[in-house]
Amino acid sequence: MVESRRSLPAFKQRDSVLTAISKNQVIVISGETGCGKTTQIPQFILESEIDANRGALCSIICTQPRRISAMSVSERVAYERGEQLGESVGYKVRLEGVRGRDTRLLFCTTGILLRRLLVDRNLRGVTHVIVDEIHERGMNEDFLLIILKDLLSRRPELKLILMSATLDAELFSSYFCGASVIHIPGFTYPVRSHFLEDILEMTRYRLTPYNQIDDYGQERTWKMHKQIPKKRKSQIAFVVEDALRAADFKEFSTETQESLSCWNPDCIGFNLIEFLLWHICENEGPGGILVFMTGWDDISSLKEKLQIHPIFGNPDRIMLLACHGSMASFEQRLIFEEPASGVRKIILATNIAETSITINDVAFVIDCGKAKETSYDALNNTPCLLPSWISKVSAQQRRGRAGRVRPGQCYHLYPKCVYDAFAEYQLPEILRTPLQSLCLQIKSLNLGSISEFLLRALQSPELLAVQKAIEYLKIIGALDENEYLTTLGRYLSKLPMEPKLGKMLILGAILGCLDPILTVVAGLSVRDPFLTPQDKKDLADAAKFQFSRDHSDHLALVRAYEGWKKAEEESAVYDYCWKNFLSIQSMRAIDSLRKEFFSLLKDTGLIDGNPSICNSEGNDANLTRAVICYGMYPGICSVVHNDRSFSLKTMEDGQVLLYSNSVNARERKIPYPWLVFNEKIKVNSVFLRDSTAVSDSTLILFGGSISKGDIDGHLKMLGGYLEFFMKPVVAEICQTLKKELAELIQNKLLNPKVDMQAHHELLSAIRLLVSGDGCDGRFVFGRQILRPLETSALSTNSTLLSRTESGPGGDNSKSQLQTILTRAGYAAPMYKTKQLKNNKFQTTVEFNETQIMGQPCSNKKSAEKDAAAEAIQWLRGGAKESHEQVNHMSNLLKKSKKDHL
Repeated sequence: MVESRRSLPAFKQRDSVLTAISKNQVIVISGETGCGKTTQIPQFILESEIDANRGALCSIICTQPRRISAMSVSERVAYERGEQLGESVGYKVRLEGVRGRDTRLLFCTTGILLRRLLVDRNLRGVTHVIVDEIHERGMNEDFLLIILKDLLSRRPELKLILMSATLDAELFSSYFCGASVIHIPGFTYPVRSHFLEDILEMTRYRLTPYNQIDDYGQERTWKMHKQIPKKRKSQIAFVVEDALRAADFKEFSTETQESLSCWNPDCIGFNLIEFLLWHICENEGPGGILVFMTGWDDISSLKEKLQIHPIFGNPDRIMLLACHGSMASFEQRLIFEEPASGVRKIILATNIAETSITINDVAFVIDCGKAKETSYDALNNTPCLLPSWISKVSAQQRRGRAGRVRPGQCYHLYPKCVYDAFAEYQLPEILRTPLQSLCLQIKSLNLGSISEFLLRALQSPELLAVQKAIEYLKIIGALDENEYLTTLGRYLSKLPMEPKLGKMLILGAILGCLDPILTVVAGLSVRDPFLTPQDKKDLADAAKFQFSRDHSDHLALVRAYEGWKKAEEESAVYDYCWKNFLSIQSMRAIDSLRKEFFSLLKDTGLIDGNPSICNSEGNDANLTRAVICYGMYPGICSVVHNDRSFSLKTMEDGQVLLYSNSVNARERKIPYPWLVFNEKIKVNSVFLRDSTAVSDSTLILFGGSISKGDIDGHLKMLGGYLEFFMKPVVAEICQTLKKELAELIQNKLLNPKVDMQAHHELLSAIRLLVSGDGCDGRFVFGRQILRPLETSALSTNSTLLSRTESGPGGDNSKSQLQTILTRAGYAAPMYKTKQLKNNKFQTTVEFNETQIMGQPCSNKKSAEKDAAAEAIQWLRGGAKESHEQVNHMSNLLKKSKKDHL
């Protein structure tokens, strides 16, 4: 083992590295692929401290951007030291870790170190901090660098070592005032690169417009349709358009040139990858194959395609594995296992496999040239998760994976001219993602003004993105108007999750429905447990739908987990998951996270660990729905019905769509006015993920702050974007209940010992209101209300006269409605009448994208008048008729029209 370590380039610079560390507080080490910096530098420091009789005082923390890196590197270092993991070397990642009393070298994810800084701002007892893979520029890494830069002045004896796998070390050196830089050359075996033109020429494979379309299965037909060449180019194609136009392929055969002329940059190339895998297996020597894909959809779809292949689906010949960040640790570790003799390993992975891990038997790499990357549209407050071209540095890292332990080959599925057009480095994450959690961490660490703090970053994020994040934290009540942490904000900062999920946990604990909320929050923190196999999508959707009886993906998850727990007690987990198309790994992860989140809540003092108190209302689905609304707000969209289906609209995006695996996507009608959602992602359109339908009462009580509108009974939310109209007495009740509920939550957060049973009347009233709301959206202007057709003739006749006779604005209800609308600047209403089977007539009146149905009447004229009367009554929320009321409604409509324009 010592000889193996001595052969690494890093070992040759051991003395110079240790000398630089002893003489400088900060050093930057630029180490190329294969130099051994990740495993050797921490050991050099530990050995040096032991030799100097400071081993017992030494405490080294080495951060890694990914959990698989922290675990695999710690295992390797312990193995090199001839120890068991947990002796002098350990690791800590979310949900698991191995360390002992004598652990002096701890590998952890960056997030773990940030959590420690929350309770120990000076990192007492820590002597060395090593930040590895800083070139990846993750948000946590950039945030950590700002904090550590401030910490160095308070801890002059603390040593900071920054390690990068690329040659951009000068950027980090200048950020730390000209810190010393040491460059360690890499060691990789020779790797032959084949770009797309070389692959086509060498294998005689031919590209056509049709054999490039990737098969994602029936449930993702939109992804396949997106790949068909169109006049309007995608961002992927647009970026490389000039490079392709200027390229010269004359040295290649006519067939290759023809193939390149129809190459589609939007496709991953499933068929070409399958052909290359066959080509390698049939024509090349032994060695594992690492295939870089963009995300889980690509990996799972290609894996399913390969599993039915006569060669790749044969376990006696091929060991087919996947590696993705959301997979459980034990699944990720499978990629390091050695296959049986005569079996070739094939790994389908994302960019998680680019750095820090060495898969010993890999000799071939297939690189699709793309990676899923989140970009953030701050103007529309929408994250976009789209494939984008990787950087040159990433392409070099991927190629280097083939030469870590033997000579290898790399097949790039894009032309050389496209590689030449790549950016040198990837855009830092802090410049392209939402900043809410980061801003909350800044305030929790008392780091001053958020905007001013972020100006000190290596590269500062866009001011609009910072303002949007601060505005969001104010809307959810985590920051006050002066940007100080509120009581709720202090609790949220102690929970290592998105603020909206933390809000749910806190209110679930306070209102006694913690158990289902733990499941919801844990479920939103792991990969979706509901599976949709390519050939069984209908069965899988039906299986998920059976868990939903109330238009909620979140409550469907709660029921699926409850069934899983029952199956676990009966030792029937595998059968349960198989029948219901559930991922065993995801369900286990949800179970583990529930325990972790419960423990975190207990640490905050909000609960005492007594399940009966935490879950006294755990069976109240309406209350659980209300808590989900409390957390998800302001992620809300309106439900607008039309004749056959419904559409969804958000404030920023207009019309949006649901992900196809949502239980609400299967519904033709949603009898609720609103959907709250976990996140929206822009792919080709804006899609909402994980939604729950909520009523007016739920949104009014558990949404954001409300203010009075222009007339009595008019309430506004989200700056007036959401408006509610009701009888003034009802509005007063809602405002009083909301105020008292907010005060109770605040008191409970300030004093967790507050007895909730003492507020039984308030909580009962709230539960009664959210459970008793008919959910028809009667408080919402613009909501289509479809009444049942069966209405007794007696009730119709008894109310018809009073509803349709002359009143303010004209001689009858039709004239009155037209007066209201024309004063407000809208077109005259339109009436659609149909004859029912009982020979009565029923009319629907339409105006401003609103449809309101009247009651059945004996003739067409009366039916139209009744529909108009129903519309007027709905507009005024049941208030008494008056000329002043007509003017108020007209002015309100006029204002609403201006706002929407």
